[in-house]
Amino acid sequence: MIDGPYFVLTVLGALACGLAAGVFVAFSTFVMKGLAALPPAQGIAAMNRINVAAVTPAFMAVFLGATGLCAVLAVVTFVLWPDEGTVELLLGSALYLFGAFGVTVVANIPRNDALAKVDAQSAEGAAYWRSYVREWTAWNHVRGAAALAATACFILGLT
Repeated sequence: MIDGPYFVLTVLGALACGLAAGVFVAFSTFVMKGLAALPPAQGIAAMNRINVAAVTPAFMAVFLGATGLCAVLAVVTFVLWPDEGTVELLLGSALYLFGAFGVTVVANIPRNDALAKVDAQSAEGAAYWRSYVREWTAWNHVRGAAALAATACFILGLT
């Protein structure tokens, strides 16, 4: 049975991953759809502002906090190797670290950086915007699913 500080760490990990999943799902289900419905120049401008605004202490505390909690949970689980919940906690940590944080670093951020450099008024900018929305949203679905699955794994590890 997971108890004491390890229990608290696992609950915090589940909550942080669940909160991050909620942010990703919100973006995939309505924010990106709303931005895609705008004329390309307006969509690009809005998304560029969102990308700047996202790097705030509140969101970074959730996103990077979940990353840190998952890393610590993975290490603590390897060190303690509890009788129950080990597989679930390691799987949950890996899902978030690779499927949410890793995908952000290798898929979403590079697209955001490229979007910031396009001429929003050009035909090339409009073409990039269409592919950006499709690709960024697909990778965001992966992040949301991974964070939600990590949450489920942590909960299962506690039961």
